[in-house]
Amino acid sequence: MAVALLGLAAIVSTFLDTATRATINPFNFFGYFTVQSNIILVIVLLVAAGVSLSGKRQSHWLVLARGCATTYIVITGVVYSALLAGQEGGITLAWANTVLHVILPLYAALDWLIFSDRTALPWNKLWVALIYPVVWIIVVLIRGATDGWVPYPFLNPAQGYGVVALYAVTIAVAAVLFAALIWAASRLHFFRSPVLA
Repeated sequence: MAVALLGLAAIVSTFLDTATRATINPFNFFGYFTVQSNIILVIVLLVAAGVSLSGKRQSHWLVLARGCATTYIVITGVVYSALLAGQEGGITLAWANTVLHVILPLYAALDWLIFSDRTALPWNKLWVALIYPVVWIIVVLIRGATDGWVPYPFLNPAQGYGVVALYAVTIAVAAVLFAALIWAASRLHFFRSPVLA
């Protein structure tokens, strides 16, 4: 819950800080995979914390939502580290940037790997984790071709649609691979939660 509230504080602070320097287009601000994946994780963590604190067992749908949220935030952390770190022009809230791109992705991965307060995810539900990334890519490609806005430089149509398509396919494949890793990790049990004992 504390990590979720930290993430929420980082999102709100970034929004307010941006608003002091420019007029915010909410479709742009909330169009970033980073912002969306962090919002998804914050909501899922708060719900999971509430269920756990109540002493109830997490439903299969909540565990599935946690698996999806973990997949998305880990992708955010990896893509940031590999392609975007050091290119954050105009970032004024370094702490919030670190929370959204580093701390929450690391926490989510460790939380998923170490604690087993959830059941194993069924492989026949792996496709659910791909819905959001695929829809996000489609929306970004449509926006790039129409109003010219893209959230990240590697998706800029100015590079040529061949390059953009390569990155889009790479993101889709990465989503499949990361989701498969998260699904496989759901079967690990380093620490057994009292809820499931």
